Amino acid sequence: MPVIERDLAQLAVDTALQRGATYADARIIRLQTEQLDIRNGNVNGIKQHLEVGIGIRVLVDGAWGFAANPDLKKSKVEIAVDRAIALARDSAHLYHAPVVLARRAPIVTVWKSPCQIDPFGVSLEDKLGFLFEAEEEMRRVKGIAFTEAGMDLWKEWQLFVNSDGSQIEQEIVQTGSGLSATAVSDTDVQTRSFPSSFGGQFKSAGYELIPTLNLKDNAQRVAEEAVQLLTAKACPVGEKTLILGGSQLALQVHESCGHPVEFDRVLGHEADFAGTSFLTPEKRNNFQYGSEIVNIVADATAPGGLGSFGYDDEGTPAQKSDIIKDGRFVGYLMSRETAESNEMESNGAMRAQGWNHTPIVRMSNINLLPGDWELQAMIESTEDGIMVCDNRSWSIDDKRLNFQFGGELGWEIKGGKIVGMVKNPTYTGITPQFWRSCDAIANQNHYQIWGTPNCGKGQPMQVARVGHGVSYARFQNVKVGVGYAE
Repeated sequence: MPVIERDLAQLAVDTALQRGATYADARIIRLQTEQLDIRNGNVNGIKQHLEVGIGIRVLVDGAWGFAANPDLKKSKVEIAVDRAIALARDSAHLYHAPVVLARRAPIVTVWKSPCQIDPFGVSLEDKLGFLFEAEEEMRRVKGIAFTEAGMDLWKEWQLFVNSDGSQIEQEIVQTGSGLSATAVSDTDVQTRSFPSSFGGQFKSAGYELIPTLNLKDNAQRVAEEAVQLLTAKACPVGEKTLILGGSQLALQVHESCGHPVEFDRVLGHEADFAGTSFLTPEKRNNFQYGSEIVNIVADATAPGGLGSFGYDDEGTPAQKSDIIKDGRFVGYLMSRETAESNEMESNGAMRAQGWNHTPIVRMSNINLLPGDWELQAMIESTEDGIMVCDNRSWSIDDKRLNFQFGGELGWEIKGGKIVGMVKNPTYTGITPQFWRSCDAIANQNHYQIWGTPNCGKGQPMQVARVGHGVSYARFQNVKVGVGYAE
């Protein structure tokens, strides 16, 4: 553990206590990122970023105060402490009740995420060469008007010190990459992506992940599908069986289960921006969220998950906890403060976007556990359905009840067989009714964790990197084909 940073963080905590705080924590963070973007055979952008700073959070008179500073001089840190103290004192009269934190034993440790190849040790030429090689395969397909390939590399080192006696150092490395092809006709525009829409696939791993994504091997198929979509028939309209997989099912879990179980949202802390939740406290252990085969966990220990870490930004150890058990709603995502307000313990869901934001309740990896179906058996037992795997659009209300999703591509199923491609597939539903109609979930053979690097929440808004483990799931009597007029 670096002595200089440790002493500086400890100074911040000790100074806060001397000036009236009943609790204090300090996080020193060094963040390095790199984004590469290739478009139509040219480098469209290379963005490299390095930042460092300290964030200090204090409890004074039962109220929170927070301040941050990118200057790690001792005098600047003391100024930040004074600002946090002043903010807490000014805010105290607005609190209905003093903040009380759930107890947490002090921890002194070092934790690092798995990483075989440091992505920042790989040459820029090698990274661009990988993208150019895959992107060129898409441009060879007749009818393609626009191609794009990108890469996202992220490494965060953090030192956390609090007044309970914790000193936690951790380093997390994440990588991701993807591509997309767009075909254009006189009347239509269609895009296909791989491995997922909105940038590709992202995991907690080093550069060793990038070759395993097989972008080049899938580039031609992706481009051909984009061209085929121009003349494909529109998604039929009506109540049908719906099979979801890949990043589309991951986003369904994210929006209709992950966000509703954030306990700060339930308590109204997020009501002015990101909304509230239909999963109110009296429903815990008393509400059938989904069918009995639906089991969803919050698992910050899941290997490869973008929401995996050793400790959250309050020093609570990463853990796995039930959210939906046998279809029943049983648990929230909680911080030390929100857990104590309901006489529970934090399950390690408090995280911040960098050193200059205060932690808020965030998802880790919200995973739909695998069932016992093979995907082929699921298709063969579907009489009239649509399968959608890659997202194109989404909308959901502030309580996370009414939603509508659109996919890049749909596969129509008739009599147990895939009979053709449909374009502009959409579906709509109400969260509990939708998940109660789930009658099949694919097994471990189809399971993987999808990374979402852009989950927005809070005001000022913070962006978190979260994950969702899913396989495939089937839902009955879903309204599909809505949203696009013929």
